[in-house]
Amino acid sequence: MKIKKNLAVLSVCLGLAALAAGCGSSSAGLSGDIQLVGSTSMEELCVALSEQYMEENPDVNVSAEYVGSTAGVEALIAGSADIGTSSRNLTQEEKDQGAVENVVAKDGIAVIISPAVTGVTGLTSQQIADIYQGNIMNWSEVGGPDMPIITIGHEAGSGTRDPFEETLDIVDKCKYANELSGSGPVIAKVGETEGAIGYCSSALVDDVVTVLSVDGVEPTKENIQNGTYSLTKTMVMATMGEIGEQNELVQNFFDFVYSEEGKEIAESVNLIPIERES
Repeated sequence: MKIKKNLAVLSVCLGLAALAAGCGSSSAGLSGDIQLVGSTSMEELCVALSEQYMEENPDVNVSAEYVGSTAGVEALIAGSADIGTSSRNLTQEEKDQGAVENVVAKDGIAVIISPAVTGVTGLTSQQIADIYQGNIMNWSEVGGPDMPIITIGHEAGSGTRDPFEETLDIVDKCKYANELSGSGPVIAKVGETEGAIGYCSSALVDDVVTVLSVDGVEPTKENIQNGTYSLTKTMVMATMGEIGEQNELVQNFFDFVYSEEGKEIAESVNLIPIERES
């Protein structure tokens, strides 16, 4: 009886150990470096994921550079990054060079204005397109004060600029007063510039600007997820070849990103996590 009891206890302990091992991404013996390069809009997500992953895997170092989506994919293709982070879908040319698009989350593109612009709470897609093409140049034309419109945007190659212009069908048609390097600088510039309008990652918006509805729809997580808000972008962690072709360390990192824990981290930075494609 005593032997049977001991065996039963041992069986339970082994079962609990196996369950614990299956719940996290930590893998005994993992060590090395993972280099991420790319999107400024994905900085908050990458920092949160990397910090938690390194806490669970203390012999692993995850480092990142935030230089823009196009530059990140270029670094991946050139072999100077393990993962290229991009807040836009990959181009066919990038895919032809071997880059594979691994979508990890979805984000909205918020249209923001200076708090000095009163009386405007939303715009239509056509009005936004007309503003950025220079067809509407004063806020009084859309129900606001008699104040010149200052158009703020992102630099060429930005993962936020590309889907914004493509969705509104204004690629290569915009007349920008300023082109800045990321959502943070855009938010700051719009907040301090009277009459300014800009666009940025909805996950990064703060109270120094006013967020507009687009076609009567607010850029909430629910509206982004169900597709009623039209200005959205994908968050991509690109690899050279499929995830299963990467080294053990990179594969394990992706296991973490797509795990329930990884999804909770994405939600904590106001992004919508995406299920891993089988």
